[in-house]
Amino acid sequence: MQIILASSSPRRQELLRQIGIPFVIEVPEVDEHAVEAASPAELVERLALRKARAVAERHPSAIVLGADTVVVVDGEVLGKPADRAEAAAMLGRLSGRPHQVLTGVAVVRGSEALVAHEETVVRFATLTREQIQWYVETGEPMDKAGAYGIQGRAAALIASISGDYYNVVGLPLHRTVQMLAQFGYPIFTGGAR
Repeated sequence: MQIILASSSPRRQELLRQIGIPFVIEVPEVDEHAVEAASPAELVERLALRKARAVAERHPSAIVLGADTVVVVDGEVLGKPADRAEAAAMLGRLSGRPHQVLTGVAVVRGSEALVAHEETVVRFATLTREQIQWYVETGEPMDKAGAYGIQGRAAALIASISGDYYNVVGLPLHRTVQMLAQFGYPIFTGGAR
C-alpha cells in the first residue's frame, strides 16, 4: 500500500520515518494564499485537503497524506517570516504568553477523504531582546510558521506545552496513524517496517 506525502517538509518526513511508515514524496502545487476560511482550524483543514487532493488526482490508487501547520496568537495566523525583522517581531509577540499551533491533516485515496486537525497550546518564556536576537541569528526561524521550531534551538525558549508535541513539529502522529488505519493501512499489524 503506497503512501505519498504531499509535503516538502523535512520535519514531516522525519516524523513518518520515526514511526516506520515508508513513503514517497510528491510536492503539490497549491497557492496557499488563495484559500479562505472562517477560522484557523478550517484554514489548516482546507489547505491539507487541497494539498492531498492535488497529488491524489495523479495517483488515484495511492494513499496521499497532506498537512498544514499554523501558529495562532490573538486570533491571528502567523505564517513563515519574510525576513529576520519579521521573525524577531513574531517572537516578540509570542514572548511570555500562550499561543495555539494547529495542524490540519488530510488522507485521500481516489474520491475518499478524511480531514481533521489537532491543536496544541505552547507558551514561550518571557524573552529578552538578546534571546530573540540570538535565536533569529541561528537562521532557524526563517522557514517555520510562527518563526520557531520546537524541535530545534527554540526548545530552550519554551516554558510549557499542552497537547501533542508532534503537532507542533508539524504532524500529529497519533491522529495521522488513526486516519491511515481507517484507509486500511496496517501500521499496527506489521505492515509498516
